[in-house]
Amino acid sequence: MMCAIHAAAGGGRVLIVDHAKAPGEKIRISGGGRCNFTNLHCRPDAFISGNPHFCKSALGRYDQHDFIALVDRHRIPWHEKTLGQLFCDGSAREIIAMLLEEMNAAGASLRLGVKVGEVEGGADGFRVTIDGCDHCCRSLVVATGGLSIPKMGATGFGYRVAERFGLKLRATRAGLVPLTFGPDLLPRMKALAGVAVDARVAAGGAEFDEAVLFTHRGLSGPAILQASSYWRERETVRVDMAPDRDVAALLRAARGENGRRSMGTALAGIVPKRLAADVVERSGFAGNLADMSDARLAEVGAAVNAWDLLPSGTEGYRTAEVTLGGIDTDDLDARNMVARRVPGLHFIGEAVDVTGWLGGYNFQWAWSSGWAAGTAIAEASR
Repeated sequence: MMCAIHAAAGGGRVLIVDHAKAPGEKIRISGGGRCNFTNLHCRPDAFISGNPHFCKSALGRYDQHDFIALVDRHRIPWHEKTLGQLFCDGSAREIIAMLLEEMNAAGASLRLGVKVGEVEGGADGFRVTIDGCDHCCRSLVVATGGLSIPKMGATGFGYRVAERFGLKLRATRAGLVPLTFGPDLLPRMKALAGVAVDARVAAGGAEFDEAVLFTHRGLSGPAILQASSYWRERETVRVDMAPDRDVAALLRAARGENGRRSMGTALAGIVPKRLAADVVERSGFAGNLADMSDARLAEVGAAVNAWDLLPSGTEGYRTAEVTLGGIDTDDLDARNMVARRVPGLHFIGEAVDVTGWLGGYNFQWAWSSGWAAGTAIAEASR
């Protein structure tokens, strides 16, 4: 929709075809129905790609402030939640309505519930089969997303089109997704299901300070989702459940103040009570603080500040918010998202090997990459 708005500004005829029954379904369900539409701190280093510089052009020319200005022009009230995340005060449907209104004003058309078949290219443009009928166009934009949330209709269609025209793909995997664990750790996760704790989670050289949530399937919460995009199979994840607090030092101080306090009571003043009880049981250091040596307090502190655990995997595309990998940016022009060897063929959004952090970054990539392709098409149409 963002691409269509700007492509139609060149005066050419623009048509969006979508197999969904309603427009912007991923917008509708995002942010608990309020759409985390961008992030105040959006910047290139918050994106993962085989080429970390690729996203700079689009993000630099159409940034979060440009989209906020569009939202403001449509008088959609919004608020900042945490860490620069912007949400609608009302409903995500307001963002969809805004985009549809902009499309209508620009003269772009939308067809929903259609089936796209063959996509062919030639010297004069492209031929796309839509519901059994052929349509020809000078420019073709593929904005089909990735593999995440298949129940909403996500498929690998965009990847197949890319391969059909000789573009390379980078291996795809689920991103921003809960982590799962094997039988050695899963019983513990289940016992703690529902417990949330502010934590620092490190994986693959990145670390994030946000909440961690224990579930019946493993670990979730914003910090885990963020780290999951950097985690690789057979690698450990480190969880600090009391970031910026030296738990061993706090326990030593508590021992000096009142050595008759139990370890569980003292620890419950640092982390949630159920989690404290679990750490005590797991460490085997139940009893009074006075009975604990500095070495034992250090072990308990490490169990809280540096819990290293080995995930068995992730919940996969079923619950993943994004798909990592995708169409190789080496085959695309960062200025206009066009395939270098196929003039007129553009790929934008999640289908491309550019994946943002949790918190509105991926929507901003959609707006920015859509703008880059749309304005290029408009200029070519004038």
